[in-house]
Amino acid sequence: MTLIVPLETSPDLEPRDVQVPADRLLAGSPVCKSWDVDTSKDGLVRTGFFTGTEGTNKSIKGEKFEFCHIVEGVVEITEDRGEPMVFRAGDSFVMKPGFIGQWRTIEPCKKIFVIVE
Repeated sequence: MTLIVPLETSPDLEPRDVQVPADRLLAGSPVCKSWDVDTSKDGLVRTGFFTGTEGTNKSIKGEKFEFCHIVEGVVEITEDRGEPMVFRAGDSFVMKPGFIGQWRTIEPCKKIFVIVE
């Protein structure tokens, strides 16, 4: 058993459909999918890929810490009472616990994520 998990940008896994909850959808009709590549035994750490089409939604991290690396596309993240930040393919960022703001997908996006609860 290896403790290294490669993250290939085109995973050979079946994605799961992800719906933006109606109370968090702010604009558009985004189509989202997630590929969960690896999950810790306790379920508190998840790693994988996420894709989404254009749209804007309210993002609330709660107690979650999320690392994102944009593989394709363009997104704009705006923390409540903050300035918009634009991220493009090749960019990485972290949303820390307590983050509340907007996630706007400007161009269809694919990201690598690591979520720690």
